[in-house]
Amino acid sequence: MAVFVSLFVCENVSSLNATWPRERHQSRQHERLQVAMRALGFEVKKVDVMQILKDYDTRGTGKIAFEDFSEVVSDLILERDPKEEILKAFRLFDDDESGTISLRNLKRVARELGENTSDEELRSMIDAFDGDGDGEINQEEFLSIMSGAS
Repeated sequence: MAVFVSLFVCENVSSLNATWPRERHQSRQHERLQVAMRALGFEVKKVDVMQILKDYDTRGTGKIAFEDFSEVVSDLILERDPKEEILKAFRLFDDDESGTISLRNLKRVARELGENTSDEELRSMIDAFDGDGDGEINQEEFLSIMSGAS
């Protein structure tokens, strides 16, 4: 379970780092912050983003520190439906929309994250949680992994 969770977290962090606001001008910072939040699946309005900047911009720079952003996002994640969030994670792995996570899907995610994991290791991860023995992880199996029921 920990490996799947770790890969999912890394996938989200790498996409967050790619979209994290680097704009130096206050007038554009709210737009970049809004883009970063939307990239993480949060539908936020300009007024919400401006409030976040106001609440967390302690130095009056018009910017929010990454640590503060992480806190805001963590709070928002806790408000979400856990099952829906797990299914979103499943869809990150299932890029071919086959309804399962195959060895190919898992290899892609590991490669994108810079993980040097052998096919044998990835296969053993799948085998450990493959309840129906089809060689792939379906949504129910993934829900079980991520909820700790395995």
